[in-house]
Amino acid sequence: MQIATVFNHAGGAGKTSIVRDVGYELAQSGRRVLLVDLDPQASLTHWLGVQDAHLEDTVYPVAVEGLELPQPRRVHGLDLVPSHISLSMAEAQISGQIGAVLTLRRALLAVRDQYDVALLDSPPSLGQLAALGALAADALIVPVLTNQKGLDALPGLQGALALYHRLRPELRIALYIPTMYEGRRAHDREVLAELRRHLPVLAEPVPLRGATWLDSSTAGQPVGLYAPGSPVHRDVQAMTRAVTAALDLGVPA
Repeated sequence: MQIATVFNHAGGAGKTSIVRDVGYELAQSGRRVLLVDLDPQASLTHWLGVQDAHLEDTVYPVAVEGLELPQPRRVHGLDLVPSHISLSMAEAQISGQIGAVLTLRRALLAVRDQYDVALLDSPPSLGQLAALGALAADALIVPVLTNQKGLDALPGLQGALALYHRLRPELRIALYIPTMYEGRRAHDREVLAELRRHLPVLAEPVPLRGATWLDSSTAGQPVGLYAPGSPVHRDVQAMTRAVTAALDLGVPA
């Protein structure tokens, strides 16, 4: 099992959409996929149509008590460890326990033979839950907005990664994904050119097509299920191919 955390402390970069929709496409290709929602806002959970999760269903018992991973929910051909607003309580409790930020990695390694890939949705912060997710991963996937906000977030990202490398020197960034790209705007084109100059392993930009993303999230369905064959679905398929190559997932069994 490859464990990848979709990570960026800046909100609105598309982390949750990437986890949901790439995860769904990987499952449709025959891979065994586990998704983990680490954001107390629980957007991934809700965008997959799960509305009845409780705190004990989340990673809270893993992070705070060192327990094994809870039984995932089966939804749209995926396994999901959901989130809940009360997961935010884990922030203070993790920081007070030595080694707690590594508990999720241990729990995921215990189920490694059950899945081909695990995708983790990190919260938009640099707190303890974000560290829990980053340090659980074999690799990070980093969405970057193609605007000034995206550029401004990069120094904070580099600082966080330097800190995480002290605990996990082998942790790597597998892929940067430019998101919310509007090719008709000169500013977006300039930012994309800047990203291409300075970032390695950069995927093709994901175009800004807000309506389908929003409608599929409201429906609680991945884009590939809600609008198969649509322009957004083709964007998701291209992004999935880039993630598959970056994580070296190979051909599903």
